[in-house]
Amino acid sequence: MNKELNGSAARVERGGVIAAVLAFGMWGMLPVYFIIVAEVSATEMLAHRVIWAVPFGAVILWARRQWPEVRAAIRVPTSLALLALSATFIAVNWFGYIWAVQNQQIFQASLGYYINPLMYVLAGFVILGERLRTFQLLAVALAAVGVGVLTVSGGQFPAIAILVAVSFTLYGVIRKQIDVGAMPGLFIETVLLLPLCAGYLIWLLRSGHAAFSLADPTMFALLLLAGPVTVVPLLLFAVAARRLRLSTIGFLQFIAPTGQFIIGVVHGEPLTLAHLVCFAFIWTALSVFLYDAWRNSRKLPVAV
Repeated sequence: MNKELNGSAARVERGGVIAAVLAFGMWGMLPVYFIIVAEVSATEMLAHRVIWAVPFGAVILWARRQWPEVRAAIRVPTSLALLALSATFIAVNWFGYIWAVQNQQIFQASLGYYINPLMYVLAGFVILGERLRTFQLLAVALAAVGVGVLTVSGGQFPAIAILVAVSFTLYGVIRKQIDVGAMPGLFIETVLLLPLCAGYLIWLLRSGHAAFSLADPTMFALLLLAGPVTVVPLLLFAVAARRLRLSTIGFLQFIAPTGQFIIGVVHGEPLTLAHLVCFAFIWTALSVFLYDAWRNSRKLPVAV
C-alpha cells in the first residue's frame, strides 16, 4: 500500500515538474513571439493580448468546470475591486514587457523577472511588516548593488526592469488577498480590461492605424495567438502550483528569465561589462536567496 501511495505521489510530483518546466519555458521563449510581431505597437499588442485571452480563457474555464469560481468572485464587491486593481498592475506589467522586447531591452525584461522574487521579500517587509532573515537581507543588498552598478557604470538606470518587477510583485501581493484561482482570476481581470482594449482597437481600425487586418491572414493568425500565448502558460503554472512545493516552484521559475536572457544574447542585444557585472550580482543574490529558502524549508515540520 505504501509503495502504491509513494508511486502515486511521485507521479503527481513528476507531472507538476513537467507542467512547471513547460510554463516557465513558454514564458522564457515569449520574447520570440513579440519579436515576430514587432511591427505591432506595444499598446495594440497589449490590447490583442487582453481581447483574445477572454474567449480562450472562457473555453478553458468551461473545460475545467471553473465557472462557479468566477461567479463566486464577482459576487463579492471587495474581491471584484481587488481584481480590478490587480488587472491594472498586470496590464502595466504586460505593456512594460512588450515594450522592452520591441525596443531592444530584453536584458532589462530578464533582469526584472530575476529580481522579482527579491521584490516579493522586500514587499513582505515594507507592506506586510515581515521580518527579513539574514540571508534574505544579504540577497536584497547584493541585488541592489547589481542595479547600482548598471546605473552608475553603465549609465542606464534599469527603469523597465524595475517597472516589470514592481508591477508583477504588486500584482502578486494583491492576488494573494483574493480567494480565487489563477485561471478564474485572470479571466475576470481580462474581462475588466476588455472594454478599454476593445474600444482602443476599434479606434485603431477606424483610423487605419491598426496592424490587425483580415487582409493580412498571417498577421491576423499571429495576433489571435496572443490568447493561447497568454493563457496556456498560466494554466500549466496553476497545475504545477497544486502539485509542487513552493520551494520547487521558486527554483524552477528562473527558467523564464534565463530563457529571456539567452534570447537577448542571440538576438544581438548589446551586452556590456556593466550588464555582466549587474547580472553576476543578481545571480549571486538569487543563489543566496535559494539557499536560504532551502535551509528554511528543512526546518519546517513534515506533515504525516
